[in-house]
Amino acid sequence: MNVVGREAERKILVELLDKQESQFVAMYGRRRIGKTFLIRQTYEKHLVFDCAGLYQSNREQLLENFWLKISAKFNKVVLPPKSWLQAFKILEDYLETLPKKGKKKVIFLDEISWFDTPKGGFLGALSNFWNSYCTKREDVVLIICGSAASWIIEKVVKSKGGLHNRLNRTIRLNPFTLEETQLYFKEKKMKFSIKDTIQLYMCLGGIPFYLNAITPGKSVPQILDELCFEPDALLSNEFEKLYAALFKNHENHVKVIKALANKNKGLTRNEIVKFTSHSTGGGLTKVLEELEECDFISKYRDFDKAKEDGLYRLTDEYSIFYLKFMQDKKKFLKGNDLTSSQSFKTWSGFAFENLCFKHLTKIASSLGISGIGYEAFSFIDKGGKDKTGTQIDLIIDRADNAVNIIEIKYYNELYRLTKNDAANITQKVNSFTNKTNTKKTIFVTLISPHGGIKNEHYLSVISNELLAKDLMDK
Repeated sequence: MNVVGREAERKILVELLDKQESQFVAMYGRRRIGKTFLIRQTYEKHLVFDCAGLYQSNREQLLENFWLKISAKFNKVVLPPKSWLQAFKILEDYLETLPKKGKKKVIFLDEISWFDTPKGGFLGALSNFWNSYCTKREDVVLIICGSAASWIIEKVVKSKGGLHNRLNRTIRLNPFTLEETQLYFKEKKMKFSIKDTIQLYMCLGGIPFYLNAITPGKSVPQILDELCFEPDALLSNEFEKLYAALFKNHENHVKVIKALANKNKGLTRNEIVKFTSHSTGGGLTKVLEELEECDFISKYRDFDKAKEDGLYRLTDEYSIFYLKFMQDKKKFLKGNDLTSSQSFKTWSGFAFENLCFKHLTKIASSLGISGIGYEAFSFIDKGGKDKTGTQIDLIIDRADNAVNIIEIKYYNELYRLTKNDAANITQKVNSFTNKTNTKKTIFVTLISPHGGIKNEHYLSVISNELLAKDLMDK
C-alpha cells in the first residue's frame, strides 16, 4: 500500500537524503500511528540496516537479536557481541563494506526505548556510534523511532549527555487529519459519506491501524460492533495496552485521562489535581506534557489570563469513545441501538467539538486567515450574583484586529437557530467584550456539518459559517 498523506513528514525525510553530511533523526508518536510504515516506505531503496527493540527483553536477548540482524549482512562468520559497544562496532564494520560514494545509507532503529535496559550501556554506545563514526562520514542517515515519546524526549531530544544537541531533525507523527482519513479510505477503495467519515473519526480517530481494520461495505454501526463490541474485538482492550506501551508509570496518565473524560468542557490544572489527587509539582507537569506530545490531550489558554493558565481537554477520540461507551461492558449498547441512542447523540456534540479543535489550521484556512497571525484560546467568565457565567470553548484571536468566536453545533441536518440560541450567543459576545475590554471586531463563526438555516435569528448573530467538508477539503 502507498503512503497516504504525511506530505510534510515525507518531504523532511526525503530532503535529508540530499544533505551533504550525515543526519540524525528522531521520530515519535503514539502506538499504531504508522511510524514504522512511513519510514520503511520512504527509505525503501536506502535502508541498509534496521532492527527493532524487543518488548520486556533483557540485554542478552536484545544483543542477540541485533547480532542476528547484522550478521546476516556478512559473508563471513561474525562473533556475537558481548556489549553494545561491540554491537555497534560490528555495524560500523558492515558499513565499511558498502560503497562510500553514491546514495545515502539509512540505519533504522525502531522501538528505540526497548533497547535501553537498566545498566545495559545502550545509550552510551549509540552516542559513541553517532559521535565517533557517523559524523565522520557524509552518507549516513541514522533514524530512531518509538512509541515511548517520553523516552525519546528525555533521553535524546533533551539529552544532557553524549547526544546533547545532536539531532538534525525531530519529527512528531500525529494522527491522520480528516483530509488524510478521507484519502486513506479512497486508497483502500472504501466509500463513506462525509457524515459517516466524520462519525468514524469521532469514534476511532485518525489512527491508521484502526482505520485499516475497517471492513469495506459495512455501515458505521456494523463497523463499531466489529471493532469494539464483539467478543475479542480488535479494540476492546486497546485502552489498557495503549498507555502502558507509551508511558512509564502510566497509571498517572490514565488518572488524568479519566478525569478529563468526565468533564467534556475541560479542566484547569488545579481541577486536575483535585480530581486525581495528583501532586501539583513537576510530576504532574511531566504527565501533562507527555499526554500533549502524544495528542491525547490539548491545552487551550484562557484569553485573559496568564500564559500557564488554561483548560486541558481530552481530545483522543478512541479514549473518549472507550470511556463513554466501552469500558462498562454490562451497560453498553451496540450497533444501531447505540448510534440512535440519546446518549450517543449528546456525546456526538462534544466529539464534534474536539474534532474541530484538532483541525484549527483547516478552520483558519477556510476563514482565509492562514497568512495572518492568530492564536487559539478558551474563555471563562464565572459570573456572579447578578451575572450569568459564560464559557466559550474556542476563540481565534487574529493579528488583523479581529476575533472569531467559534460556535460549534453537531446536527445531522441544517441547524436551526432559535430565539434562545441567538440570545445565548449574544450573551457570550457581551460577556467576552465586557470582561476582556477588547476593541477588536468580533465575528461569530458557526461550524456545523451542514450549515444553518438563514432565518432571522441566524442573521442576527452569525457572521459566517463553515461546513464539515471545509475541514476535509484541500
